[in-house]
Amino acid sequence: MSSVSHSASSAHGPVAREQAAVATHVTSEAVARYAFAGVRLLLAFEFLWAFGDKLFGWGRATPAEGAWLNGGSPTEGYLGSIEGTFAGFFNSMAGIAVFDWLFMLALLGIGLALALGIGMRIAAGAGLVLLMLMWLASLPLENNLFVDYHLVDAVLLIGLAAFLAGDTAGLGKWWSQRHMVQRFPALR
Repeated sequence: MSSVSHSASSAHGPVAREQAAVATHVTSEAVARYAFAGVRLLLAFEFLWAFGDKLFGWGRATPAEGAWLNGGSPTEGYLGSIEGTFAGFFNSMAGIAVFDWLFMLALLGIGLALALGIGMRIAAGAGLVLLMLMWLASLPLENNLFVDYHLVDAVLLIGLAAFLAGDTAGLGKWWSQRHMVQRFPALR
């Protein structure tokens, strides 16, 4: 009887291991999808918070009297105070209306795209440019010779777009089915 029992259990052994491996893979994939969706939403909040703070002056980075709606410049404080390697370049942009508009539109557009999970490739490209400029403006870095959150966020944006992170807890799947997006995949 033990030989029958042994052969029956060994026949189910590989099947059971395969089922466990499939279950683990499915679980790992789901965890990864939701983790990347969470990162996407956190970055969306980061961009949208910066937009709101510059627009309304919520008293964090921008005081109420410095709000864009109160006549302040969203680029004046940051770009005007740069003292690093590229200070001359960035200081010259501070307070100029076209750079104020570009900065605010970038914050809003990137933040909304990330929040909704649509246009992730364009958001990643625009975010990469914005964050790399902010990283250059931060040089030399205080705590690390090379890495700061601008660089980390830029790499995360690329990964989120490549991983299609807008498809989970976002409108990415729906967006990808639009005729315009199918015709121009860069809009994905």
